[in-house]
Amino acid sequence: MQPMTVRFAPSPTGFLHLGSARTALFNWLAARSSGGRFLLRVEDTDKVRSEQRFLDEILEDLGWLGLDWDGEPIFQSRRFDLYRSKAESLVERGLAYRDGEAILFRIVPGRKVAYDDLIHGRIEVETEHIKDQVLIKSDGSPAYNFCCVVDDAELQVTHILRGDDHISNTPKQILFYEAFGFAPPRFGHMPLILGPDGSKLSKRHGGVSVTEYKEEGFLPEALANYLIFLGWTPPEDREIIELPEAARLFSIDRMNDVQAKFDPAKLKWMNGEYIMRKGTAALVPLLRDQLRRDGFPFAADEERDWEAIAGLYKIRVKTLREFGPMVEFFFRDDFPVEEEGRKKHLEPEASRVRLAGLVPKIAALPEFTAPALEALYRAEAESLAVKVAELIHPTRMAVSGRTKGAGLFEIMAVLGRETVLRRLQRNIA
Repeated sequence: MQPMTVRFAPSPTGFLHLGSARTALFNWLAARSSGGRFLLRVEDTDKVRSEQRFLDEILEDLGWLGLDWDGEPIFQSRRFDLYRSKAESLVERGLAYRDGEAILFRIVPGRKVAYDDLIHGRIEVETEHIKDQVLIKSDGSPAYNFCCVVDDAELQVTHILRGDDHISNTPKQILFYEAFGFAPPRFGHMPLILGPDGSKLSKRHGGVSVTEYKEEGFLPEALANYLIFLGWTPPEDREIIELPEAARLFSIDRMNDVQAKFDPAKLKWMNGEYIMRKGTAALVPLLRDQLRRDGFPFAADEERDWEAIAGLYKIRVKTLREFGPMVEFFFRDDFPVEEEGRKKHLEPEASRVRLAGLVPKIAALPEFTAPALEALYRAEAESLAVKVAELIHPTRMAVSGRTKGAGLFEIMAVLGRETVLRRLQRNIA
């Protein structure tokens, strides 16, 4: 495979959209799989809407997703003189003309512009359907299609992978390449990402920017994995594949030419898989960062065994944001209590009597471990001639306020004997 030189060209007029992130991922995969270069070009010609804060966020999100680029980013706003010079050269050759302060490229009718799209195959357009193209606008700024060609030619870009919404731009750009005597790069256009209802992905389908998913507690590996599967089929039948391996297996000829629907439930499932597989020690700082963002004060608590808590719950969540409500009872005695569970498992007199009988035995237990606690509860249930669940459910409600969660005895071991006894006695009273 010949090394590919590709580029990702974000516009800093907003946050990184999921569709743009997917475009960046595919270009990165093309470069890394071929031993080529992945370049970054900032299309900041819109002086009014371009903002540094958007650029900072875009660069941060790309790095968060695991993407690196070769060399320094190129800024179109710093190249206006070059674009004007190139446009003037076309005027001198009679291929373009002035219209006031603007410069337009003359489209010659009666010919066909054709190219072999890497994803869709042969595409042909008659020049009768293309009007004269603006090169330089009346305010002195370059038109999108023109400055892209100037930059891509100078950077020696060999392949351009982008969304289907650019298909109409490609014939115009090919005409510019021809006018300068440049060989056009290979073009590949990816079908756009659709919402679950089949319409264009938008805010009404949920989050559409990478930042939103980062804040919701999605892992970058999971989001990257999901996005590349919205347009590419790996040679092996699998659903979990991290970027380095995807780069090893990637080839453009396995990219799909049909539109893909964004499925939030599938993404959540995939994120849950990544959380479950992640080493607990590596998960802890991510979890605590999420808790800080979500405003949980106990994120700063250094006393608790964070690895044990994360280990208990990482198989039970789909996003990091779900951790907070599940684990706050480890850190505070005034935790929320499920009212229905309280009425069912703690209000009955029999439940409180059984808990009262357990308290001295828990206090006297030689080792406060999950196996020792389980043995105690099973022995107590046998002596009382009740199911062990009759002891487990009231205890779970008393120590956690929840009817479901991680294994009770593991929870009790992490909470510690003193906390467990205090909470049991409070509920007995």
